[in-house]
Amino acid sequence: MCNHIFLEFVNLAKVQIYIITSCIKVLLDIKDSKGAFVMELLRNLKFVKAKPLTPYAAEVLEGIKEAVGEMKQVKAGKLKGVPAKDLLNDL
Repeated sequence: MCNHIFLEFVNLAKVQIYIITSCIKVLLDIKDSKGAFVMELLRNLKFVKAKPLTPYAAEVLEGIKEAVGEMKQVKAGKLKGVPAKDLLNDL
């Protein structure tokens, strides 16, 4: 989350602080052939910070996304969950 902090000095005894959280983060899936073009485009926008994910980070993120999807299915009763105690006993 992006936080921009603005300080307003009303007088020496009073300071007002405004925290504005108005940033969003976006993850894009882009074909390799267009990746360089899109990154260059994003980097030329002064209000955008863009950096590519490493292959490892992309893999971890995909695994987390899959795990969250499975947890939602367990909560909805579409999949059967395994108690954590059983998982620990298997170790």
